[in-house]
Amino acid sequence: MNTENIHYDYLNGNVNALEYIIENEYANLFDADVDTIEVIARFSGDISQLAEELDAEVEVLYYSYAIITINKNNLLRLYSHPQIESLELPKSLYFNSVFNLLTSCIRTVQSTESYNLRGRGVIVAIIDSGIDYTHRDFRNADGTSRILYIWDQTAEGTPPEGFASGAEYNNEEINMALENAFPFQVIPMVDTNGHGTAVAGIACGNGISSNGENLGVAPESDIIAVKVGTRGYRSFARTTELMRAIKYVIEKARVLNKPCAINISFGTNNGSHRGVSLLETYIEYVSAIWKIAIVIPTGNEGSAGHHYQGQLTSNQETSIEFFTSAGLTQFYITLWKNFVDEFTVEIIFPGGGSSGIIGIESQVKTVRYSNVSLTVIYGQPSHYSDRQEIFFNFTAAEGLISAGVWRLVIRSGDIVDGQIEMWLPTTEEVTAGTFFSTPSINNTLTIPSTARKIITVSGYNDRIGNIAEFSGRGNVNIELPNPDISAPAVGIISTKVGGGYDSFTGTSMAAPFVTGSAALMMQWGIVNENDPFLYSERIKAFLRLGAVRMRNVRYPNPLFGYGKLCLSNTMSYLEEYKYGGNILWR
Repeated sequence: MNTENIHYDYLNGNVNALEYIIENEYANLFDADVDTIEVIARFSGDISQLAEELDAEVEVLYYSYAIITINKNNLLRLYSHPQIESLELPKSLYFNSVFNLLTSCIRTVQSTESYNLRGRGVIVAIIDSGIDYTHRDFRNADGTSRILYIWDQTAEGTPPEGFASGAEYNNEEINMALENAFPFQVIPMVDTNGHGTAVAGIACGNGISSNGENLGVAPESDIIAVKVGTRGYRSFARTTELMRAIKYVIEKARVLNKPCAINISFGTNNGSHRGVSLLETYIEYVSAIWKIAIVIPTGNEGSAGHHYQGQLTSNQETSIEFFTSAGLTQFYITLWKNFVDEFTVEIIFPGGGSSGIIGIESQVKTVRYSNVSLTVIYGQPSHYSDRQEIFFNFTAAEGLISAGVWRLVIRSGDIVDGQIEMWLPTTEEVTAGTFFSTPSINNTLTIPSTARKIITVSGYNDRIGNIAEFSGRGNVNIELPNPDISAPAVGIISTKVGGGYDSFTGTSMAAPFVTGSAALMMQWGIVNENDPFLYSERIKAFLRLGAVRMRNVRYPNPLFGYGKLCLSNTMSYLEEYKYGGNILWR
């Protein structure tokens, strides 16, 4: 089992499950000779003594959040420590894989004849796969770099102050590399994926390589880039690395005394999608620490078929069918239900075999069929969530999991609420060939776009005006997570690794339009002293207000949120509020 996919409920109130994980699964999480693991913790009081008591490394992030690196054999002692309120295992994150500035009403805001906003005095932070620091669009006219800092979490080198790993490079070191005929021999940070470079180009590229034709939103902003990756274990990012990256960026902005727009284009399906995990509440908390705006896309799960929503009744048998593609070695299903509802589960494998009927009395149950090992864990409510998760993890004991049709059979007993929701992993994890036969397109935002007090961005095709079919949808119930605003996401021309430009599609490309817009707003408000409190929730409120809304469409809605990004509208409203003018509400 890949324990990175185990949900936090198994570390809150389910000792049997925790013991099982420690006994059987951590050997698969890291290299065999690695005995230490990381967990996300929420704590109370002073935990400095905890490090000595449990021979652990305690890395306090903010307030009551910490990342604790500990020997796996001491995890039960950590779990029972009186100052630990909640523990959460790190989860894997995946990229939510002319600029359209006229469509988003940005060109007029940049114009010298209008607001003349270009991001001066503001930091744009790109937390992603890295950045091609040699690309001309991230350099000044004299060839020097606009990048203030790069933190490559995956590299060996000198880590930033207060952090234990990775390699940090400042502006002077970046310029030294650029002056060298072989810059990557000086700073070996490479954006092998290209995702971060494309995102950065939209948010803050200056278009020098195209004589200004492919201009980003905030072309004169400063840049901080974090290449997110696991601390020496694996190449992909986990939630712990993302949390460190956010703290790093905020602390740099505070020291430099500059406002900062932060772009995070990662997502996972592993969780309740209600904003209650430690990762989501941490992001909610830090959003108010400094003059920042955190922007996260809704993800590309809208048409993936990875979400199922159903209604159970008492004493009923329900069969839910799903398909898996070839080539998988592991996948999971996370099922969320009302704790008071009672039912059992059974998995019917593609070959016709059965897991047997599994109920709450098992709590943790592992069965083997052919070459597939299935572990089912019944979670328990925590002190911050009253819902229950049933987690299914499928792992190939050897080779690959056979492609085919699977069935989850639910036999209900006493049902009070009856609503269930399930998620398969994201497309980036299991490809488009894995899906439910009767999926729901709603509630397909990826985590952490479900966190509160961030700006959540969906994607639309600005050539035809429709929401992109892949864009993650929110909820009909507006009390649950929904997009705030929509931005272009299809066929976006942006910077590519190695120089020049390419076309990119995905909600990851929608988010930096909003990130750059937030930077321009903060320049107007904070740097130009028109509105010293123009950050965080205030930016979101004015972006919503200025959004373009179609006639005869109800807003907010699960697709567009409050409408399509229109920065010039937003700036007009800011001017109106600044001078106390009358606004004609429609």
